[in-house]
Amino acid sequence: MKIHKRLHEEGTKAILIALAVVAATIVLVNWFWPLQTLWHCLLYAFCLLVIVLTIRFFRIPIWRKTTIAEDAVISPADGIVAANEVTMEDEYFHDRRRQVSIFMSIYDVHINVFPFDGTVTYYKYHPGKFLLAFKPKSSTENEHNTIVLRDKKGREVLVRQIAGFVARRIVCDLQVGDEAVVGEELGMIRFGSRVDVFLPLDAEVKVKIGDRMVSKETVLAMLK
Repeated sequence: MKIHKRLHEEGTKAILIALAVVAATIVLVNWFWPLQTLWHCLLYAFCLLVIVLTIRFFRIPIWRKTTIAEDAVISPADGIVAANEVTMEDEYFHDRRRQVSIFMSIYDVHINVFPFDGTVTYYKYHPGKFLLAFKPKSSTENEHNTIVLRDKKGREVLVRQIAGFVARRIVCDLQVGDEAVVGEELGMIRFGSRVDVFLPLDAEVKVKIGDRMVSKETVLAMLK
């Protein structure tokens, strides 16, 4: 289903809670300290910042155009490339794969998208820890989702959503057999996290560590 709204539905509860907490804080502060001071102004500014950041976190970048290119794997997430290495993938492939990891801060768009057209051939949720998302162990020890996509040529790419130290909820409503359409929503991770992409060894990676990724737009790799 294509996205046409500007805020993700997962944000409704979080935004309402933030508004309630901010309103209650302001009422209590003014009840006990009615005389307005510089500290009141700082509090109001901080409360406004909390509301803005909460709303911003759940934003949907509807203005973005999906990069469409044959054999391309686009970035499934916003963020910074934190790893680009050959590693052993032990859950599904059980062989060596090229792993590209994207670290998302709380300031990034946290909606994840399908990196190419295909079919969901594997999906599994794993409960776990909440280590800092940029640590290598977080890929397997943290709470995470593993999704494998296969295109019409039989090529498979594994996408792993990893909850970080701040994140406490991975949102993903997929089933094996679902259609994957490049650029459309795969799911999201709330409040800071990471996405790992496992590619075939012969894939031509187009990014390097430290590069800024833009979901839907940045070409991550080209498949052979």
